[in-house]
Amino acid sequence: MNWNSKILEKSLAGKFIGHQLHYYEEIGSTNDEAFRLGSAGAPEGTALIAESQSAGKGRLQRSWHSPEGANIYTSIILRPDIEPAEAPQISILAGVAVAEVLNDYCPDKIKLKWPNDVLIDGKKVCGILSQVKTSASVVDFIVLGMGINVNINYNQFPEEIRGMATSLVVETGHKISRLELIISLYEKLTKWYMQLLQNGFGPIKERWLSLAPMIGQMVQVMFREEEVSGRATGLDDDGSLILLIDKNETLRVSAGDATILKR
Repeated sequence: MNWNSKILEKSLAGKFIGHQLHYYEEIGSTNDEAFRLGSAGAPEGTALIAESQSAGKGRLQRSWHSPEGANIYTSIILRPDIEPAEAPQISILAGVAVAEVLNDYCPDKIKLKWPNDVLIDGKKVCGILSQVKTSASVVDFIVLGMGINVNINYNQFPEEIRGMATSLVVETGHKISRLELIISLYEKLTKWYMQLLQNGFGPIKERWLSLAPMIGQMVQVMFREEEVSGRATGLDDDGSLILLIDKNETLRVSAGDATILKR
């Protein structure tokens, strides 16, 4: 199930995402390398994809389990003309794109969890990590990294995350073509990115909200040593989660882990 990088390059030739493709058998982190390439002037739409990562990165300084030959590990360089405060819109956009792709494999089971997790029946199948380079109060570039669990079996997950993670092969019972999936992913990302540039964040936010079961629920958000609870009422235009913490007070949370509180 290894990548055929030549077929991938041919399939992506002339596309917005992947027209310049960097393929690695193994790398520390595709996000780290994409950040280096972005700083060196790599064009928008440059894509990196790895067979495995030795130091895959998740949110909040966590690691991302990245075994060989099973999953998708990719990072993309984008250069949107947006304010730095609007950069989280890119992660929200990516969640919508991934959800639409994975819905083809697991219809009506895909949900989004703020800020940037994609779930199947409550278990994480994809994580998204965006990193922003700014200069003079403008966005220079954004590295959008995604890890999707595709053909990793249940017993291949580290024991401590088996109750929280899943993959497409676990959910469908059969192996998935990673080549077809990555091409579809880049197409969906292009579609929603162009939507953002042409029509703003509104349509993306509306689509995200339709896929997020925590909206309307009591949630707890934890960030480092702090926690706050309230009813999730919506998404702000900068991608922040809006919480109603009492009858008259709302709070906008821009980072952290949100979970629905059990009644």
